[in-house]
Amino acid sequence: MSRYAGQSKEIHDCTAKTGVLLTNLGTPDSPTPGALRRYLREFLSDPRVVEIPRLIWLVILHGIILRVRPKKSAKLYESIWTEQGSPLLVISQQQKAKVEKALTDKYGDNVIVDVAMRYGNPSIGNALESFQAQGVNNIIVLPLYPQYAGPTTGATFDAVFNKIKTWRWIPSIHFQSSYHDKPLYIKALAASINNHIAAHGKPDKLVFSYHGMPKYFLEQGDPYYCFSHKTTRLVVEELGLSKDDYVMTFQSRFGKAEWLKPYTDETLASLAEAGNKHVAIISPAFSADCLETLEELVHENKEIFITAGGEQYHYIAALNDADAHIDVMLDLIEPHIT
Repeated sequence: MSRYAGQSKEIHDCTAKTGVLLTNLGTPDSPTPGALRRYLREFLSDPRVVEIPRLIWLVILHGIILRVRPKKSAKLYESIWTEQGSPLLVISQQQKAKVEKALTDKYGDNVIVDVAMRYGNPSIGNALESFQAQGVNNIIVLPLYPQYAGPTTGATFDAVFNKIKTWRWIPSIHFQSSYHDKPLYIKALAASINNHIAAHGKPDKLVFSYHGMPKYFLEQGDPYYCFSHKTTRLVVEELGLSKDDYVMTFQSRFGKAEWLKPYTDETLASLAEAGNKHVAIISPAFSADCLETLEELVHENKEIFITAGGEQYHYIAALNDADAHIDVMLDLIEPHIT
């Protein structure tokens, strides 16, 4: 048996084909404890995600977390689940459909678009196998995490190249590492904020909430914290805001270790206690709405703000499949189509 996988079609077929793979973090197959256990096992077993010494972490993971957390997480997922399924996957498929149409209209059948999740289904491995079977010889991977981070973009790189390194014929590959400061992305974020203000009025504070990360990752050289700050600065400049108009925070921490600060929940409580009655919150790190936005930001953090004395709390949706967001993706993809 060959050590390396060959292509199933004639290698002398010289038709150049490009495969575009849009990726996101992942989602369970259903909002049930069993599905969450499978998903969390894969996600939390990745050393990119948790860097605690391996043996110690596996004991904690299998002895405690996977026995307790799936049931709790299943209830949270159930609260946001739609008739079509997981919001993250549904939105990702909508993004794929729009990108695919735009590229097919321009390049015909020579460009194939697919979507995959780093953890769960549809998997990156299956998408790449499909590309190989269709004779793709140029692959563009677009992880939809605007700000590079090891546990997201880095983990996606691992999955892609762990699969492709088993192939006999390695195609040309472009891997988009980050797009935190790309002009179209900044303008799309700014436009979404302006549209919200036009509909709901200017808030006392605009809150930029990014997904959290253990402080240890920053200390070891992960650029996520810096990239997040740059995104915020560029959007603020685009909007013409003053330093008193906004704050920047980090959400979704887990465990007892110190994470990037300031924390979103604590900041919202402090803002309300200081007399800010109206806030709008946006999370630029998310390219598609998911559990961390639709449940944590829309519900949990709103309750924290209102309980502390706030009155108006608005969540500004992720860019999702908005046309301006699709233009961002196309701008990142098209230079690498052969």
